[in-house]
Amino acid sequence: MLIDLPIKNSLDEVLSQVHSHMPRKVLFWGEGAGGISSYVAGWMAGQGIDVIILDGANRFDPYMASSFARKALIPPEKLLKRIRIARAFTCYQMATLIEERLVSLLKQKGEITQQQKTWVILLGLITPFLDEDVSEREVRPLFERSQRKIEEIAAREIPFFLFQPSNPPSAQGRYCRPELDTGARRVGELMNSKRAYLTRRLFQLSDLIWRICQDDEGPKVVLEKGAMKLQIVDAE
Repeated sequence: MLIDLPIKNSLDEVLSQVHSHMPRKVLFWGEGAGGISSYVAGWMAGQGIDVIILDGANRFDPYMASSFARKALIPPEKLLKRIRIARAFTCYQMATLIEERLVSLLKQKGEITQQQKTWVILLGLITPFLDEDVSEREVRPLFERSQRKIEEIAAREIPFFLFQPSNPPSAQGRYCRPELDTGARRVGELMNSKRAYLTRRLFQLSDLIWRICQDDEGPKVVLEKGAMKLQIVDAE
């Protein structure tokens, strides 16, 4: 059974549920994922949690993060000091951030050897891997290595929050319009194949999945995967 929760009323409640149950890899995907990730970073910092953000979609907004500080009556500069961000513009940069930079940041905090209050946000994890100039044959092993590293770190009780826009800029349907020539349509087919593969792997990686959607009443999050479904039903 799917549980709909209005984001503007219930996102904090959802985060509290996730915080209390501590799943290791949580995915929010769909419209507005970038803005929501920025708010969530502020929420985490407001709970005294240090946040590391790896941004592959170039959508992190510090002003959105500081909006939680105003809501919680916390000085924005104090909250933002708990947030560290690194951006990736190519799949190679994202792989390096995950396999090397993230490990280095966690070691600096002692997170690899002991449990501390540090959570990781991956914003647009698959977005740079959708680059049409990089073949799927090259993307697959690169992404698989990144995925294994995420799983290895998560196994050490470091929580990951993944936010993936449903339509990454490089994955738009501009190559799939019928008026384009055969060659362009072929590129579109290859992009769709790569996107399907990466999306499938992203979903397999995640322990808990929330889909972000829009309706007449505004944005909502829908729980699609995870044991929290029954817990939320019981709470109601």
